[in-house]
Amino acid sequence: MSPIQDHPLRYPLANELHARPFPTLKTPSHAVYMAIKRPQDAANRDRAHDLAHLVALLDRFGAQHPKPGATHYFGDLGAFRLKWESHTEFVTYTAIVDGVEGRPFDKAAFGVFPDDWLDDAPGTRITSAFIRFEPFESQQTVVDKLADWFVTESLAASEILDGAAIMAGDFRIDSAGHMRFAVFPKPDTGPARCGRILQRICEIETYKSMSMLGLSRARSLSPQLGTLDGRLNALTEVMAMQAQPAEDTLGELLQITAELERLASQSGFRFSATGAYSSLVVDRIRVLREERFENRQTFNEFMARRFDPAMRTVRATEAQVHSMAERAARAAELLRTRVDVERSAQNQKLLESMDSRAQVQLRLQETVEGLSVVAISYYAVSLAAYALYPLADPLGMSKGLLTAILVPVVVGAVFLMVRRIRKRLH
Repeated sequence: MSPIQDHPLRYPLANELHARPFPTLKTPSHAVYMAIKRPQDAANRDRAHDLAHLVALLDRFGAQHPKPGATHYFGDLGAFRLKWESHTEFVTYTAIVDGVEGRPFDKAAFGVFPDDWLDDAPGTRITSAFIRFEPFESQQTVVDKLADWFVTESLAASEILDGAAIMAGDFRIDSAGHMRFAVFPKPDTGPARCGRILQRICEIETYKSMSMLGLSRARSLSPQLGTLDGRLNALTEVMAMQAQPAEDTLGELLQITAELERLASQSGFRFSATGAYSSLVVDRIRVLREERFENRQTFNEFMARRFDPAMRTVRATEAQVHSMAERAARAAELLRTRVDVERSAQNQKLLESMDSRAQVQLRLQETVEGLSVVAISYYAVSLAAYALYPLADPLGMSKGLLTAILVPVVVGAVFLMVRRIRKRLH
């Protein structure tokens, strides 16, 4: 018996679960992270340009190229290790460097990515970050460093992964244009766990930034929705009062409906993507198993205070677009019904008028038929009389009497003939 055949996608799908392994890093280390996105229609971009941009960077360090069509890459470039990933709307670069620079979060660390190479990027930067890993010495040392490195007002710090490390960040863009995060692993925290922490921080920052694009879209829609809502309410009032012809109102209502459908179509992808990204932010924070550090707000609390309201705004705007579209569709349906009823009444009146005219026409036709019988009979009697005059003398009748006898016979015959023709036509 031959072995059972595998589904053609079995191995590719199984391997996809292991396609993006976590990086590993020792403490002390630092990472430079960057996410690039095309400003418009990023989901439908030509990903070959992203791969070509990666290859251009690898060629500068003589590193091996990824396979054609690859969506991820990890390699040692000598001065640093590079992790590259291609996502639906963006690509990410993570450069991991052993050791830490003397000056924390020095903008010179971003020099691992050459300026001219950055200028050729097939997109724009959606976020970039420095992530600094320093060994945990004492709680007070960590407190002092956090106070020196971050803005206290927005600083979020917590113990993560059952006390394996302390993670901190203020989610502010520094003067060099980058976010800053610091991690202080405990002595027994290994390189693999540190790599997972790095990956989670990069994902939280990227998905948070991508989610906020939905807020920008929601804010740009707000004035348009306000204007359309006012127009829709005004038309509803006009419909209730029947202040103008239904056809005119229907035309304006269909314009509003079309505009709402256009807005829904343009914003649908961004709003659904925002929902997916925001869920990933919550999930990535949850798996870190945060515990409060020195009475500081946790990452989860920071998101609840600053990030969640933005996401609620996006969801409310999305719901408003759909609600207004449904209202406009219902109003248009009611108005169409009103127009159909009015047109039915007009058609009924038209049919009644046509029926009345048909009856008049029938009476005229009957009158004409009566006159036509008389006319035909007149000529028929004349012709028959001329034909029978030679028989008048042999029969002992005058021409006048013969004509009188022919009249009822001919008229009756003509009448029966016309009636028969009418029956055949009907």
